[in-house]
Amino acid sequence: MKLIRFGTTGKEKPGIENKNGQWLDCSAFGEDWSEEFFENNGLERLSEWLEQTESTLLQISKSIRLGSPIKRPSKIICVGLNYTMHAKESGMAVPEVPILFMKATSSLCGPNDSILIPRNSTKTDWEVELAVVIGKKATYVTKEEAMDYVAGYALHNDVSERDFQLNHGGQWVKGKSADHFAPFGPYLVTKDEIKDPHNLRLWLNVNGEKLQDSNTSDLVFDIPTLVSYISQYMTLLPGDIISTGTPSGVGLGLKPPRYLKAGDVVELGIDGLGTAKQVAVAVGSGQ
Repeated sequence: MKLIRFGTTGKEKPGIENKNGQWLDCSAFGEDWSEEFFENNGLERLSEWLEQTESTLLQISKSIRLGSPIKRPSKIICVGLNYTMHAKESGMAVPEVPILFMKATSSLCGPNDSILIPRNSTKTDWEVELAVVIGKKATYVTKEEAMDYVAGYALHNDVSERDFQLNHGGQWVKGKSADHFAPFGPYLVTKDEIKDPHNLRLWLNVNGEKLQDSNTSDLVFDIPTLVSYISQYMTLLPGDIISTGTPSGVGLGLKPPRYLKAGDVVELGIDGLGTAKQVAVAVGSGQ
C-alpha cells in the first residue's frame, strides 16, 4: 500500500494511492496514520477494509496538497555519514558505528511544501535520504528480527543548516530542526511493495542540475543494523522515523560549497517511493 495524507496544514486527512495511481479518501476508516494506528495492527486492518470498500471511496484531485504521510511521530532519528563518499566529501572518517542525531518533529512537513531558509542562515543545504518507518514497538531487538519492526519506507529531504550544525556549538540538532527542514513523502510505501530497500536509486536536483545520484546499496550500515543498534539505546515507537543518511553531492561537499537561496527549486526521488519538489523561501518573505 501507499499511504498518503492530504489537505491543508494541520487538517490533513488519511488516504491511499491505489494501484491505478488514484488518490482515495480513507476518512471513513476512522483513523489517521499515527502511532496509535500502527500500534494497533493498523496496516493489516486497513488492507482488509480496503478489500471491501476501495471501489466506493471518493477520488481526490491530485491538485490538492499532500502532507507528511504519517502524523507527527514521537521522534525522527537520523544517521550521519552513512554513505562512504559523503563521509569523504565532508572531510570526516567513515564511522565505525552509526552516528545518531535527532531532528525535531516540528520540522516535519509535506513533500512539496516550501523549504524555509531560517533567519540568519547562510548555509541551508539539501540531503536526499531513504527513511524507514517503524511499525511496532522495538526495544533491544536483534539484527535478525529487525525487519519485522519495519512498516515501510518514504522519501525524506534532511534539510540542514551547516553553519548552525557545525559552528554554533553542541550537537548537530541545531542545524537540523528548523521548520520545514523535514519534507517527507509523498507516500509511506509498505515494505511488501519494496523488494530490496538496499538496492534503490536515490537522486536530487537543484534548479534542474543533478547533484546527488546514488544507490542504497552504498549504505555503510544497512537497515537491520540501524534498527537493532538504535533499539539498544532507546525504544522505537510505531510511526517513528529513521532517516538512513545521504549520499555525496550535498552543498557542503561541492567545491566551492554551494547552498540554497530563495527561489531555488529542489527535486528529489527514490525508486518506488515517488518524487517531491520543494521551493526555497526565506523566512519573512512568506510560506
